[in-house]
Amino acid sequence: MNGDEEFFDAVTGSDFENSSGDFSEASQKAPGALRVDPSKSNGLGKVGERPPQENGVQKHRTALPAPMFTRSDFSIWGILKKCVGLELSKITMPIAFNEPLSFLQRITEYMEHVYLVRRASLQPQALERMQCVAAFAVSAVASQWERTGKPFNPLLGETYELTREDLGFRFISEQVSHHPPISAFHSEGLCQDFLFHGSIYPKLKFWGKSVEAEPRGTITLELLRHSEAYTWTNPTCCVHNVIIGKLWIEQYGTVEILNHRTGDKCVLHFRPCGLFGKELHKVEGHIQDKNKKKLFIIYGKWTECLWGIEPTAYESFRKQERRGESPRKAQLEKADADMAEAVPEAQDTVQVIPGSRLLWRINTRPPNSAQMYNFTSFTVSLNELPAGMEKVLAPTDCRLRPDIRSMETAPGPGHPPGWTKWLLCHGRISLSKDRVHRESAIPG
Repeated sequence: MNGDEEFFDAVTGSDFENSSGDFSEASQKAPGALRVDPSKSNGLGKVGERPPQENGVQKHRTALPAPMFTRSDFSIWGILKKCVGLELSKITMPIAFNEPLSFLQRITEYMEHVYLVRRASLQPQALERMQCVAAFAVSAVASQWERTGKPFNPLLGETYELTREDLGFRFISEQVSHHPPISAFHSEGLCQDFLFHGSIYPKLKFWGKSVEAEPRGTITLELLRHSEAYTWTNPTCCVHNVIIGKLWIEQYGTVEILNHRTGDKCVLHFRPCGLFGKELHKVEGHIQDKNKKKLFIIYGKWTECLWGIEPTAYESFRKQERRGESPRKAQLEKADADMAEAVPEAQDTVQVIPGSRLLWRINTRPPNSAQMYNFTSFTVSLNELPAGMEKVLAPTDCRLRPDIRSMETAPGPGHPPGWTKWLLCHGRISLSKDRVHRESAIPG
């Protein structure tokens, strides 16, 4: 079998050099074999404890069962030094660089700011709806900020289902192709106000000092009340300093959101960092009609917030800025009193142009986020398994994967390394089109 036909999910002992152990994504290809014992830990409390309720709405967990373990004992260079320019889905990777989520659950994070979709559905004007949709498209990548862990590769036929009555949506995703890996998802509003669906084929490449992820695939949002469909693709994500130094993430590329009914288009430019880092995390763009006339200007940072302004006011401000009439110091964002109640406060460095309107602001992360793989509050809840849920879940659901569950409950710093290894190291697996080979690992 040639190299193009193989797809590896995990590391083998011969592939992982200079590491503290042979950690791997332990998994089985047969969907019926995905099992986990919920009596050991569901991340919510004692065995059999019902999820707490408040005003009839289920409360979700606010922390993982255990903090993340350190990655300083593992060498990624031993894996990547022979893989420059290659597509990373064909490279075995140690579990130490994962986060306890499946890629299907990572896709679900698009829905964290679903209120923007509901707001779009209520807007009477097409321009106002496009503003909300553009903010939603940017918010979909905001959770990736400082998220340097790799999600687990889904198995063929693996699924994930989520219903959030408090947020007003239901969501389902499935791994529909193994080679190449393709994930499909579908979501709908509980009030029948929107449909959100698409498929993603993440193309990963290693470029020596960085890893680039190009999320190929089209995303579609339908606003049913207006008979409108919007389509776009996500920007490219790049993780820097994978060999040495502190890991950091940037998004770059052009995102074009098209309203297929009116012909309006929103063009968003995710700026690359640049030589001195002045453009880091910046997003700039505009909304135009079908005749390419600019109707609205959008600017901000995908890690913080997004603002919008009329084109005339924007051009006037830029002319003053070029003449040196603008203030020397950048005007930091100040939300109005009524706006502060609607969105969480955050420190940011976006220069706000007078007359701008806030379109979106990132949610504040939990105070212990750094010890939980930099998860947001929404992300922390994705893998929780309340008592009794396993009886209604499909046997292919991500929550029932024993490897992800073990990593989530693995002890953090200060625990014996052999115990952590035993929790994480279920086995070594190589997956391809026509074979599955699994070699059992011996607990450390």
